Amino acid sequence: MQGDRTLEALRAVRAAAKEAEHGWVLDTAAPSPQRSARALAGEGLVETADRETRAELSAWEGRPVRWAVRLSATGHDLLAYAGVRPAPTPLGPGPGEQLVELAPSQMTALRVFVGLAGELKSPPATGLAEQVRTAVYDRGARRWQLRLTQEQMELAAYGFWLHRLTGSAAEANRFGRDYGVLYSPGSEKGSPAAIS
Repeated sequence: MQGDRTLEALRAVRAAAKEAEHGWVLDTAAPSPQRSARALAGEGLVETADRETRAELSAWEGRPVRWAVRLSATGHDLLAYAGVRPAPTPLGPGPGEQLVELAPSQMTALRVFVGLAGELKSPPATGLAEQVRTAVYDRGARRWQLRLTQEQMELAAYGFWLHRLTGSAAEANRFGRDYGVLYSPGSEKGSPAAIS
């Protein structure tokens, strides 16, 4: 199952289980989550009642219970995580922002850069860490999408330059080619300067 459908199905199981006195979603639940429950069980997100549990539920219900499911610990944790994870921001750039699409290797380098913010003399620009944290991955384009200000783009170029000197130049070169922003050492203030 894909992300949104998985979460929707888990929420349906959770809601039905809350209404049940015994915490199990039974074969009589309406609408029946049986089809989606099989997929969820395959991913370990719900647990299915074994024969003994179905017998106990049958006695409780006063009728044969053919199947029953409830959230597993992993399913519960996924719903908890989904509840606090920030929703992806709209991809259209706001005032003073530009849509930036980064290859996975570029995103990895940028994550390292923002992760070092507390140790750097020239830390990432305000809001860059948040943009990296809430970036959206476009599977079709195989690119991470961020909305960056010019200042954030210049500091990203600085991060790519640091990455270039310690490993690969491909990320900095691609960023410069795609967005015309490259880090140029030698700023008078001692902070990163970018050239467009």
